[in-house]
Amino acid sequence: MPIALITGITGQDGSYLAEFLLAQGYDVHGTSRSAQDAATHANLALCTGRLRLHSLEISDPAGITSLIRGTSFDEIYHLAAQTHVPRSFEDPLGTCQTNVMGTVALLEAIRTFQPRALLFHASSSLVFGQPDHAPQDESTPFRPENPYAASKAMAAQLVSIYRKAHSLFAVNGLCYNHESPRRGTDFVTGKICRAAARIRGGSRDPLVLGAIDAQRDWGDARQFIKGFHASLQTQVPSDYIFATGKLHTVQDVLAAAFSAVDLDWKEWVRHDPALLRPSEPRALGGDPSHAAKTLSWKDTTHLPVLIREMTLSLR
Repeated sequence: MPIALITGITGQDGSYLAEFLLAQGYDVHGTSRSAQDAATHANLALCTGRLRLHSLEISDPAGITSLIRGTSFDEIYHLAAQTHVPRSFEDPLGTCQTNVMGTVALLEAIRTFQPRALLFHASSSLVFGQPDHAPQDESTPFRPENPYAASKAMAAQLVSIYRKAHSLFAVNGLCYNHESPRRGTDFVTGKICRAAARIRGGSRDPLVLGAIDAQRDWGDARQFIKGFHASLQTQVPSDYIFATGKLHTVQDVLAAAFSAVDLDWKEWVRHDPALLRPSEPRALGGDPSHAAKTLSWKDTTHLPVLIREMTLSLR
């Protein structure tokens, strides 16, 4: 059976990908800061006893080298990252150590010990910053506007360099926002859905947000991970936009979440300018036509339905 490694396996994408690969007959390995904690993580409940878990700090080059040298992986999905934008302003050094140094350490280990392994690297639409055209495609220039985006841009560029310079089968997935019932409250969709469920349950505390007019391209994580897998089943490595091609505002998310519990969001949401980011992309929408043509991949997510599912799962 093929052997796959998923870094950051306890996250939203990692856990869904693990379930998908197990169903495909893979021997699945995963990394987390603590394998013991990962084994009992709620996101991996459906995978209990079916995974091989490894304790690994992704910014530790020695640990990465030891893992890659010790097991012959057919496919490697690099999902582990520091993904919280406000935290990247608070700790830009730590963000770069995790997202950049962790990625280059993995690339070096693959180049040295497993050059035939197939690598998928999860990047972010935020690398485009304030793009000069919409929708964005794989040729859109990187213009990151926060430390997180800058770190993901550099990591993606390193993946491209190793693909060209060392002939590695290395893919960048330029992922637009994607959600699921496993989305954490560090992200605005998770925060909104949890607040709506909390208020419906009797809480009187309002939901405090920054900008609600920002536009994003929101898809379903359970669809995205199928694209991740498909990107490693081709003959030639490439980079892919994973997106729905449709834009929605944060206000649309609010309306869907509060409607799911029969509430009017306008009565419960407060604006706090302090929550506005120093630099906030206003409209990021992806063109997934390359993934559609090459991978036969498409995410047809209807956002209000997804947000309703996320909200009701918390009741």
